[in-house]
Amino acid sequence: MTLDTVKHATETPDVEQPWAELGLKKDEYERIREILGRRPTGAELAMYSVMWSEHCSYKSSKVHLKQFGEKAPENDALLVGIGENAGVVDVGQGYAVTFKVESHNHPSYIEPYQGAATGVGGIVRDILAMGARPVAVVDPLRFGAADHPDTKRVLPGVVAGIGGYGNCLGLPNIGGEVVFDSCYQGNPLVNAGCIGVMRHEDIHLAKASGPGNKVILYGARTGGDGIGGVSVLASETFDDTKPTKRPAVQVGDPFQEKLLIECTLEIFKEKLVAGIQDLGGAGLSCATSELASAGTGGMRVELETVPLRDASLSPEEILMSESQERMCAIVEPQHVDRFMEICEKWDVIATVIGEVTDGERLEIFWHGEQIVDVPPGTVAHEGPTYHRPYARPAWQDALQADDANKLPRPQSSEELREQVLKLVAHPNQASKAWITDQYDRFVQGNTVLAQPEDSGMIRIDADTNLGVAIATDGNGRYAKLDPYTGAQLALAESYRNVAASGAKPLAISDCLNFGSPEDPAVMWQFAEATRGLADGCQKLGTPVTGGNVSLYNQTGEVAIHPTPVVAVLGVIDDVNRRTPIAFAEEGQLLYLLGDTREEFGGSAWSEVVHGHLGGLPPAVDLDREKLLGEILIAASRDGMIDAAHDLSDGGLIQAVTESCLRGNNGARLIVPDGLDAFTFLFSESAGRAVVAVPRSEELRFTDMCGARGLPATRIGVIDGNTIDIQGQFTIPLDELRHAHEATIPGLLA
Repeated sequence: MTLDTVKHATETPDVEQPWAELGLKKDEYERIREILGRRPTGAELAMYSVMWSEHCSYKSSKVHLKQFGEKAPENDALLVGIGENAGVVDVGQGYAVTFKVESHNHPSYIEPYQGAATGVGGIVRDILAMGARPVAVVDPLRFGAADHPDTKRVLPGVVAGIGGYGNCLGLPNIGGEVVFDSCYQGNPLVNAGCIGVMRHEDIHLAKASGPGNKVILYGARTGGDGIGGVSVLASETFDDTKPTKRPAVQVGDPFQEKLLIECTLEIFKEKLVAGIQDLGGAGLSCATSELASAGTGGMRVELETVPLRDASLSPEEILMSESQERMCAIVEPQHVDRFMEICEKWDVIATVIGEVTDGERLEIFWHGEQIVDVPPGTVAHEGPTYHRPYARPAWQDALQADDANKLPRPQSSEELREQVLKLVAHPNQASKAWITDQYDRFVQGNTVLAQPEDSGMIRIDADTNLGVAIATDGNGRYAKLDPYTGAQLALAESYRNVAASGAKPLAISDCLNFGSPEDPAVMWQFAEATRGLADGCQKLGTPVTGGNVSLYNQTGEVAIHPTPVVAVLGVIDDVNRRTPIAFAEEGQLLYLLGDTREEFGGSAWSEVVHGHLGGLPPAVDLDREKLLGEILIAASRDGMIDAAHDLSDGGLIQAVTESCLRGNNGARLIVPDGLDAFTFLFSESAGRAVVAVPRSEELRFTDMCGARGLPATRIGVIDGNTIDIQGQFTIPLDELRHAHEATIPGLLA
């Protein structure tokens, strides 16, 4: 077969090329020809196809994502924002923290273990590439119906993949969530996040500058796994008639990644790199084009020097491979020998594959023949921009008119008690310990809060006890009812969870999971959710530092619920002042903060008791959320509360149940004046939390709330071994514990 060189491509303009099979549209292919002034070579076509994919280029979403920059609030803590591998924030004392959430949804459905494992590996390398030591991971997950046979295939594999990879790296898994809904049956959402810590001066960026500097590929050898992962697998809808695409799923080796981490951190310590990029989605195509595009010159690569696991790989396959555990560094010539010594010490393969040039082109050669000659920016950053049509779906009004507030409510105390037990035993509200116990949450010894706490928290300085907290939240049911409000509710809940633990929210990362952008209804959901999130972040003062968009999450014509997942990062000066959720001290007083209204649209109660989704989600008051956060942080810092738990899915009774079981203490609750028992227990009004106040602090705490204008209602006391709703019913903790803890093992063990 004739090698498809640049010269050959110029001489054979009419050769048929498989642009459609690689996920390109006809007009995109024509645009590539226009850019190059000729047809692309096979290698160039491979590069454009992966880099212009939905997953890499954000071609359907970037017109909406630009709001995150346009509406970004002023925030002195933000050091690196959108556009790099991950955002970076200043957390004080000379420390910077980088964090990000990404998706590995489609691969995890096809091959649950490897899909989830490599999702963890990829996000860890994004954090590493910023110059930081990864210190913790989180995993927001969504699966189909808990009792569906395929969930028993997907969920255990995903959990084993996350645990297996993260545990081998020695990274504690400190947070996340698990949600079940039939809408995710063919499209589970496997979102993974990572936090890394560094000093300010250690921040690294992905750029290739300095003619003569060497391009070094180091880490694992390149294999045939992951080819077409982002251009095909992650950028189209699933169809039950299509074959399984196993070759497109990457294969991970956590032990190789651990060596890569330690090797890279030592290289950073000796300041040996001028630029660095991990190889994740789109592999070498991404690393070379992005490094060259962000730099001040061009790049020349000798592709045959790439170490291979499979000698039969073609140049196109080498460029498209998404083999894991690989990094690409730009190194000044005088540092190359020392760079190689460190790699050899850590048993990491390292190869000079090219150098930075003083030109403006990315040039790739194969055994002396030129197979790529492109302007790197057109590959990395100038992909197509689509203004997809979007329209509010015709069914939206009817969905919102189907008011959950009008559903039949319990007519007796006995029925109310039965519904409480049914709620806490539902897979979405039940204990996830069967899942989280498979993760090492305390490795490295710096975890101070982890599941099932409101947020995970890590100590980052042993001398001062400076720490950071992270929470991830999202509610697809709310977003289906109203995507604008649903996105803000996700932001508000994550913000509230961080504040409830005593940390000050600083910034966010997001993972926006939606159906096909070619459906105007889905694009309307996306546009509304993005607008809601941008407006919400502006109001709360929490800039978006980066994140991920995952589209085409649908099977045939059936899309998932719009599911914006929001990760909020916060800082706490002293982790010893953290606030857990456990009701640990008998006699302490329980206060409900915020206003409770009849708000049941999208609620856990409406789902569990009636199998219903309709109406409007709870209203959002971001000024109230900010005030609540300030009160929770101040009360934690000043020792006024010993426990706090945000109120969200399942309302007050769910939060109280979790706090009682966590502390192994019961509670006596009194329904406040003006509320009926049902609304008191099950409402999902936002902007609320329940706190445990020592009696000695009651006056100080209530004075603070009164002075700041935050409603604080005394609703009971920590006492006994039951949850007693006075005048209604009593449930022993043992009965609650069985209901809460038996569900997931019963379904999945």
